[in-house]
Amino acid sequence: MPSEKKQFDQKTTMKAAAEIRKGCIRALAAAGSGHIGGSMSLAEILAVLYTDILNIDPKNPHMEERDWVVLSKGHCGPALYSTLAYKGYFPEDELLTLNKGGTNLPSHCDRLKTVGIDISTGSLGQGLSLAAGVALGKRLQNIPGNVYAIVGDGELQEGQNWEALMFIAHRKLTNIVVIVDNNKRQLDGYVDDICREEDLKAKFEAFGFNTLRVDGHDVNALYGAFCAVLNSDRPAAVICDTEKGHGVSLSEIDGFNHYMPVSEEDAEAALSEIDRRLEENYERIGQ
Repeated sequence: MPSEKKQFDQKTTMKAAAEIRKGCIRALAAAGSGHIGGSMSLAEILAVLYTDILNIDPKNPHMEERDWVVLSKGHCGPALYSTLAYKGYFPEDELLTLNKGGTNLPSHCDRLKTVGIDISTGSLGQGLSLAAGVALGKRLQNIPGNVYAIVGDGELQEGQNWEALMFIAHRKLTNIVVIVDNNKRQLDGYVDDICREEDLKAKFEAFGFNTLRVDGHDVNALYGAFCAVLNSDRPAAVICDTEKGHGVSLSEIDGFNHYMPVSEEDAEAALSEIDRRLEENYERIGQ
């Protein structure tokens, strides 16, 4: 993997995460409801990737040597759509068409509809296999660029993921980074209550992956982890400890927050809260 790094600025990346959350909230409010919990937990991960790590060009979204992002947990498309709009792949007003008739922003990611989506996803457990295929294809064709596969911890209960990890390790696909949004919850409740996964880091390491575990809401930690694994001589994984629904009080709840109604009043309060929290975080880091 190439080791070239972009200039990192903590404040800029924190701002990106806030804007990603705000775009997501606006989209969900326009739709009236949606997958808020897992979308909110992704904000810092997507902010660091798209602000500081990826080799991409929104004006040339099909650039051959680009890095690919495969959002295997494709029902959390609102977070990725918001990210793509923030980066200029399409106008931000298009977020207000989420899930509506004729939209280019369907409930699950569709590469044939949305500019900037590399792989159609949403059937949980399949995205990692698709990402492995892209990584192998890049290597066989000697095409530069890495593949970043984002999976959910609940999704890892699907056996196909572990077959994909065996394949990636066996083929020594060092151009792929598996990112686990480890938010401890899934549709039906807490992961540990439904099908306990034990020590994910130890599991990935047992499969031969260079594995790091970080705070998935700390942009500094995420940036450091992604940069560190770019120099790996093995396939890499970054397990990101996150909170489902993180970033707004509306979804930071103990109860069901996988899919929620979001009213315009909810959105107004959430947008103000996101801005307030960002300013508080700026003060906390002394900037």
